[in-house]
Amino acid sequence: MLFIAVLLAIIIALTVHEYAHAAVARLLGDPTAERAGRLTLNPLSHLDPVGFLMLMVAGFGYAKPVPFDPRYLKHPRRDSVLVGFAGPASNVVMAVAFALALKFFSLSLGPDNLLISFLYLSAMLNVNLAVFNLIPIPPLDGSHALSALLHHPKWNRLRYVLQTQGPMILLLLIILDSIGGIGIFSAIFGTINTYFFHLFGIS
Repeated sequence: MLFIAVLLAIIIALTVHEYAHAAVARLLGDPTAERAGRLTLNPLSHLDPVGFLMLMVAGFGYAKPVPFDPRYLKHPRRDSVLVGFAGPASNVVMAVAFALALKFFSLSLGPDNLLISFLYLSAMLNVNLAVFNLIPIPPLDGSHALSALLHHPKWNRLRYVLQTQGPMILLLLIILDSIGGIGIFSAIFGTINTYFFHLFGIS
């Protein structure tokens, strides 16, 4: 049952995250995601089997990237950042909602209750997804803000390297952090999770 709770928490977090990208893109005038069938809360439209399995096993994973075309946007540079931040913002909102629900139900339910476990896992997962996706390395959402900052032609070479090599750079950082025992990611996530739950009086 705990496995099911973890599974459900991941599905909800990833689905809403990707839907938020599609919804904000459509709101700003880009119909690309809607035409691709991504403006939906159907998990099957968003989950990537490999990325989902990685998240279950390794703690790092991904869903199918939501396509968008900045040519449809009225202010491409600014609106691209808004589309990128929509996913992490949705995770923050969900994290707060799950934490509030956890605070409420923990008054009457014990720590071993399955609902309590689900709410705690969901809040923690959404916090971690929000933080992880704000890393400014492609294909993560934070890279949209970095690209907007590096819009001057003199940064073209750097932008090209990040766009083409970003996923490999990110993967190498994760592997080095894990295998090398550096633990930067775990330290960051642990600190932020502790502070987040402390805000709600949850230990």
